Amino acid sequence: MTFEKKSFNNPLFDVNPSDLFKDFGRQFFEQFPGNSSIKADVKELDDHYVVEAELPGFEKRNITLEFENNILTIEGKQATENKSEDDNGQVIHQERSFNDVKRQFTFNNVDENAIQAAYDKGVLNVRLPKKTVNDESKTNIQID
Repeated sequence: MTFEKKSFNNPLFDVNPSDLFKDFGRQFFEQFPGNSSIKADVKELDDHYVVEAELPGFEKRNITLEFENNILTIEGKQATENKSEDDNGQVIHQERSFNDVKRQFTFNNVDENAIQAAYDKGVLNVRLPKKTVNDESKTNIQID
């Protein structure tokens, strides 16, 4: 007895069941308030790394950038207040929103004293030069 495998050429049925749940977790948790993330591109070139991070609506003074223990940390804080008053100065509607974002990236072999950053039109551009071979500190240890 031979069984014949039937093939459906209907694209509606040409779905891998695991694809239905592929992004479910990510999409579910992205809906929570305060769970904003920084969208970023990281590029590695011969002599440096480049990080381009999107921080639309943030003021430069509310963005902090740190490099410690080979970790680049980008953090932004934003507070907005919308207030509507009537002609008599009484508040008829008021909303506040707070948006804190943070993202970390790990890099090896970075000359942390030469890191440069610029912020323009909602995009933070960070240039992380790599250490050259001559930058490596070398210590001779005397053997007793």
